[in-house]
Parts: sequence; C-alpha cells; structure tokens
Amino acid sequence: MDRKSLEFAFSPCPNDTFSFHAWVDGLVPGPKVVARLADIETLNQRAASGEALLTKLSVAAFGRVRSDYVLLRAGGAAGYGVGPIVVTRKLRNIAGHVAVPGVRTTAALLLRLVGDFETVSMPFHEIQDAVLSGQVDCGVLIHEGRFTYREKGLRLLADLGEIWEQQMRCPVPLGAVAMRRDLALEWAAQVTHAIQFSVDYALSHPYASRGFVEMHAQELTPGIIERHIQLYVNKFTREMDEHAVQRLLDFGLQNGAFLPTADSLPTFASIVP
Repeated sequence: MDRKSLEFAFSPCPNDTFSFHAWVDGLVPGPKVVARLADIETLNQRAASGEALLTKLSVAAFGRVRSDYVLLRAGGAAGYGVGPIVVTRKLRNIAGHVAVPGVRTTAALLLRLVGDFETVSMPFHEIQDAVLSGQVDCGVLIHEGRFTYREKGLRLLADLGEIWEQQMRCPVPLGAVAMRRDLALEWAAQVTHAIQFSVDYALSHPYASRGFVEMHAQELTPGIIERHIQLYVNKFTREMDEHAVQRLLDFGLQNGAFLPTADSLPTFASIVP
C-alpha cells in the first residue's frame, strides 16, 4: 500500500458522500485519501475477500470478517427511526420471495426479527421496482427507500428498525467504517480523527459537498437528499454506539449469521497513539 495515501471505499449514498467529502477533497486535516465508491453489498464482498483496506461495511458483515478487520468509532450509520422497512404492493403478511439489499447486509440480518424467509439478493436501488413488477413478493428497503415507497405505490408491512428499538432498547447500528487489523496500529487514530473532522466540516458547511453528493445519489427528487442526510447523519456518525454494535453482533451469532471468533480480538480500534 502507498504509505502516502489510503484508499477509502464507501457507498454513494448521501449520508456517506456528505460525511466524507471534506476529507476526500482535502478540506480537513488527515492522511491523503482516495475515494472508491460502491454499493454496500459490493463493499461487504470486498471486505470478505480481504481486498479492502479501509471501507464502510454493514455491521452485520463485520461479524463475518472481524478476524481480519477492526471497526473505527467514527463514520458509521446508526440511529433511531433509520432502520430497514419491509414493503409490498398489497397489504399482506410477509411471505414468499423477499428481496434484500445483499445477504451480508444488516438489513438482511434484521429481517430475522420477524421470521425466516426465502430471500433474493439484489442492489438496493432495484428492490422497489422488483416488488412493483411482481418479481418478488416483498422487499426490504434501506436508504432513501424510506422516503419514496409510498409515492411508488408500495405499502409498509414492517419497520424492522422500530422492532429492533423496542426489543433491544438501543439505536439500530446499520453500517460502520472498518480497517484491516494489520494497518490499525499505524492508521486508526489518524483516520478516526480525519473522519470526525470531515463530519464536523460537513455539518458546519452543509452546501460544500452538494456537487459531490448529487453526482453519486441514486435519488434526485427534490428534498429527498436533504431528508436522507438529516436522518442518517447524526451524533452516531461522529461517535458510534458500541453497545448497539455489540447487541447486533450478538444477535447475528444467536441467529447463525456468522461464527464466533476469538474473544481477545477487540471490536473497535484504539485511537490512543
């Protein structure tokens, strides 16, 4: 790896592009970074192969790769009222083929809160159309799908985030930034601080990233990007809720989503030099 720069892989969703723009564009202190954008399941797959050095991934996916990766406390996606939702064309029970935005995603894991279903994996931005066309019976929506499903004629069956909050009494930890463990000692503190600076800059200069955000957004309907950012960029973006992350990892273990690893491996990187 080029020690003068880091490749940082994250999603094209507005919460990520908004949060990380200032660092990518060199507007805040931190190591030089090169952005690589891909949908969340592609990021999860790259981490599973060990290809990613620094990456956003689903918290559920981290459970599969924690022997090789460690989480950073900044840059995550978590909160209240942010969880995945299950939709369909007609009011019914969740049944049949259910589309999920990737088998490794937190959304797919949270679906187990309401049952065990036959799932179909596809990119998150294709799920609404797949439900509307009848390709699948139900779909688990993430990101801006929370804001657009009614306008497209879909109906809500379950709010998985709300169910999680009621059962676990903590925010929903959707995604996090992970770094390969062999790099963490050298880079974790610098990167954590750079991400925090970037989030602070974004919140203080909300229009600075507009071009970068709109360039990569899947949904450009007026107001959707702003609502997306307002919901998903919050206090947990700057400082992840460690308890919530551990609850999700425990839930994944209990449901057989991944196997346990050595207890001596910390979940979060130390940022003390």
